Amino acid sequence: MRLTFLGTGSAMPLPDRAQTGLLLERDDRRLLVDAGAGVLGRLAAADAGYEGVSTVLLTHHHLDHVADLLPLSKARWLAGETGLEVVGPSGTKAHLDALLDAYDYLDGRVDLRIREVGAHDFSVAGFDVDARETRHSVDGLAYRFAGEGDEGDLAISSDTEAFEGMAAFADGAAVFVHDCSFPDDVDVSNHPTPTTLGETLAGHDYGRVYLTHLYPHTEGRHDEMLDAVGRHYDGDVRFARDGLRVEC
Repeated sequence: MRLTFLGTGSAMPLPDRAQTGLLLERDDRRLLVDAGAGVLGRLAAADAGYEGVSTVLLTHHHLDHVADLLPLSKARWLAGETGLEVVGPSGTKAHLDALLDAYDYLDGRVDLRIREVGAHDFSVAGFDVDARETRHSVDGLAYRFAGEGDEGDLAISSDTEAFEGMAAFADGAAVFVHDCSFPDDVDVSNHPTPTTLGETLAGHDYGRVYLTHLYPHTEGRHDEMLDAVGRHYDGDVRFARDGLRVEC
């Protein structure tokens, strides 16, 4: 299973960080997790292209995770790829219906299939997934993708506070992608800081932890943030970047 970070930024994107989007690939199976602003352009530059991705899995409905959803749908329609499946937590259908009300010329142009999921096991685009609730300002889901053969599992926290239930959910994963939006001196809720994240990861075992959903406040401070995590968790922790590809 290969993971490509298409977007590692936040609601305040940077020139080299689009908003949230991750591409999972295994053989001829592809899945886009979230589609924030700028992700469509990153996807166009990837080997798969937007023509090759027919399923999107949403973690939640904040704008920086869904802004490129309709642009993706339109781009696929214009390219002759008329099908798109969107899977996400409760409210996904209502969200897509509202978008299509605003852009009604797209309604019926694309075979849009919508499926809502909860905190349980399911399959999507050929990937076996387990889900659990996050702790954020809106309801959302974190996902754990099962490895096949020699692969390890991949866990994605989505936007969330750091908490023991999330750390345990991802325990043993080969790759754990976790929100780390701000350095320690920013007073924030609904997202972790490096110290709270390190404290929560302590005692758990992951192959590699990648920090993402990075606000501009983190620029130039990566070393001190890694040090803060490392004072509590001694595993392999790295910053994600747009275009980074990792194998699970």
